[in-house]
Amino acid sequence: MHLAAQAGVRYAMQNPSSYINSNVAGLVNLLEVCKSANPQPVIVWASSSSVYGLNSKVPFSEKDRSDQPASLYAATKKAGEAITHSYNHIYGLSITGLRFFTVYGPWGRPDMAYFVFTKDILRRKEITIYEGADHSSVARDFTYIDDVVKGCISALDTSKKSTGSGGKKRGPAQFRIYNLGNTSPVPVTKLVSILEKLLKTNAKKKLLPLPRNGDVKFTHANITLAAKELGYQPTTDLETGLKKFVKWYIGHYQEKKSSW
Repeated sequence: MHLAAQAGVRYAMQNPSSYINSNVAGLVNLLEVCKSANPQPVIVWASSSSVYGLNSKVPFSEKDRSDQPASLYAATKKAGEAITHSYNHIYGLSITGLRFFTVYGPWGRPDMAYFVFTKDILRRKEITIYEGADHSSVARDFTYIDDVVKGCISALDTSKKSTGSGGKKRGPAQFRIYNLGNTSPVPVTKLVSILEKLLKTNAKKKLLPLPRNGDVKFTHANITLAAKELGYQPTTDLETGLKKFVKWYIGHYQEKKSSW
């Protein structure tokens, strides 16, 4: 299960080489070791919903084009899908790529909006909410970590064995790509209002146009294929998931302060 990566759309503009090193070179290093192993392992790895880039058709399906990345991060994940396909074809590695849609929850990435909003609302600091053209909403298909974990485990459980050994292919091997999302895009403004309710604090908001930094206006997963082949069925709505996150956040950071 390969989940290591340099994540985040915006940081890619500041440090592009870190994305190439981790998401391209790092992935190739892993595949090189796996192809030569005897027996070869099965690989499940993290791609991203960002590969759908500038697509306007929703919900995003695995059959849709994914060759219009809007960020370098997205481009490295699309490159990963192409690279894993070549290793599958040449060496018989069994590989499943999972396109995650805005995963959130306890122990999540501190650079993500829901995490930053929670921190700044509690500190009474102003938060920045981005809008699309004509003040339209930016929306994300927020997917709770527990649902994603179930999808990851199902991908492992349904993987077929690799067909090569010692770097030599002995037959066709399984190659799959699935969306793991929640199928319910939520405007970022609603995310903020849920956090205000849970934190019992009104946010100080600043509305700005969505910058040209690779962020897309919306994401929306079609999970028909994952439901059919992995039995994937998310069950956590955003308010329920954020309630669990806020409980963890307050407990975790209060414990940290007390230990200082």
